[in-house]
Amino acid sequence: MIEISKLTKTYHTNGHAVRALNGIDLHIGTGMFGLLGPNGAGKTTLMRILAGIVNPNSGEVHIDNHALATEAGKQAIKSMLGYLPQELGLYPELTAAQFVDYMAILKGMDDPQTRHSNVERVLDMVGLGQSAGRKLKGFSGGMKRRVGIAQALVNNPKLLIVDEPTAGLDPEERIRFRNLLVRLAADRTVILSTHIVEDIAQTCRNIAVLAHGEVIFQGSPAELIQSAVGHVWTLIDPDSTEKPNHDLTVVSMLHLAEGIQYRLVGASADTYPAAQAAPPGLEDGYVWLMKNAGYAIDTV
Repeated sequence: MIEISKLTKTYHTNGHAVRALNGIDLHIGTGMFGLLGPNGAGKTTLMRILAGIVNPNSGEVHIDNHALATEAGKQAIKSMLGYLPQELGLYPELTAAQFVDYMAILKGMDDPQTRHSNVERVLDMVGLGQSAGRKLKGFSGGMKRRVGIAQALVNNPKLLIVDEPTAGLDPEERIRFRNLLVRLAADRTVILSTHIVEDIAQTCRNIAVLAHGEVIFQGSPAELIQSAVGHVWTLIDPDSTEKPNHDLTVVSMLHLAEGIQYRLVGASADTYPAAQAAPPGLEDGYVWLMKNAGYAIDTV
């Protein structure tokens, strides 16, 4: 159980103060929790604070009743934590087993027999048991991500944090990775931070949306979808001359024989009598939330 209260973080760069988090309040239980938002929303800063890498300016974080602000609490939290950052530095000349073993040593796993057993277990868990002896320089992007998960799991954490884990992966590896995270969430808390709406839609029962360092939504994907009912339309433009405007956001465009089909999100489509109401999806709900909260979305 994670309780976050009034969390703030400000960075100072070239004499300018940048507020990355602005009074974050969150409650996160067990299972998969999705953290969604555009680049620069504050997701990575929040993940790094939870991982104990960055200290907040103010606010409180409690994980399983351990206070992150105390040294004892920070050590207790680190012992139950697994973290896969957005950019994990790998050593290309090491094998998968050697790298995960090295990371286990850094986590304080001193007993060689226990460590070796754990390394084998997590590599098997992520589907790399047969590739344990291969050097990392020969791995695909998806395989490297799975090595990253293996090192995060080697200490059998109760809390697993993954930051943008599917960015740059091909469709097959993305699906494989999402399914792996869902399996892992059966007996632990997994926080998935991403800007890819589909990854959240396919994996998470509870989500939060961040924008400019603030939580603008927390609830279920179904609730976010429901908020966009009556605000989504499709419109076919036979002339294909210019995209619709009038405060409507174009979510997608599809070339058809009869013209371009637009999927639109906005307060009203009365300006376009030919527009047809459409059932919303999670991406529509996200776009409507951002528009309704006053955050500009440029989809040109």
